[in-house]
Amino acid sequence: MKIKFLLFVALSVLVVGVKAQYPEVENELDKKVKTFIVDNAHSWRDMNVPLSDGKILYDIIVKNNYKSAVEIGTSTGHSAIWIAWALSKTGGKLTTIEIDKNRYLQARANFKKAGVSDFIDARLGDAHELVPQLPGKYDFVFCDADRYWFKNYFIAMDPKMKRGGCFTAHNAAQRSRGIREFLEYVESLNNYETSITKDSRAGISMSYKTWEK
Repeated sequence: MKIKFLLFVALSVLVVGVKAQYPEVENELDKKVKTFIVDNAHSWRDMNVPLSDGKILYDIIVKNNYKSAVEIGTSTGHSAIWIAWALSKTGGKLTTIEIDKNRYLQARANFKKAGVSDFIDARLGDAHELVPQLPGKYDFVFCDADRYWFKNYFIAMDPKMKRGGCFTAHNAAQRSRGIREFLEYVESLNNYETSITKDSRAGISMSYKTWEK
C-alpha cells in the first residue's frame, strides 16, 4: 500500500512538472504557439535554449509586464518564440539579431509556423555593430551570442535599459573567461541587482536595473 502511495505521489509530481513547462492556453494564438513548441520540443539544435529556459524567459517578461525586448543571438528561433509568446500577452515586440543567414532564414520560417511573426523584428547582421545602433529604450534583453562579447553587449545596452528592466544572459553557469568578465562587471554595478536562476542547468543571469545613474 505504501509503495502504491509513493508511486502515485511520484507520478503526480511528474505530471505537475510537465504541465508547468507550458503557460495556460487562453486563446487561439496560445494554442498555435504551444502546439508548435510541443511538436518541436526534441528537435531544437544549433545553439537553441532548452524548453525549461524558454519558460524562464517567458515568466520574467509576463511577471514584469515588459514590452520592448532585444535578443542577441537568434539561432533558429526557439528562445525568440518564447519571448514573443510572452510579449503577445503584454502588447510588446522583440528585436532579435542573428549573424548566420541560414539560421536567420530558418528562424523566420519557425516564427511564421508558430504564429508569432507579428511580435518579432528579425534582423540579419553582426550584433557587434547592430546592438550599439539600436534606437530607443528597452526593458528586457536576452543575450545568447558570442560569450567573449557579453560584457560589451551589456555596456552597449546599459544606456538603453529602462529602470526596472532586466538584462538576461545565457550559459552563466559555465563561467568561461568571457562569462566571468561579464558577471564580474555587472555584479560590481550598484544600480543593478544580479542573480543567477537555479532553475536553469546552463544558468541564466538576471540583472535588474534599479535606478538610472
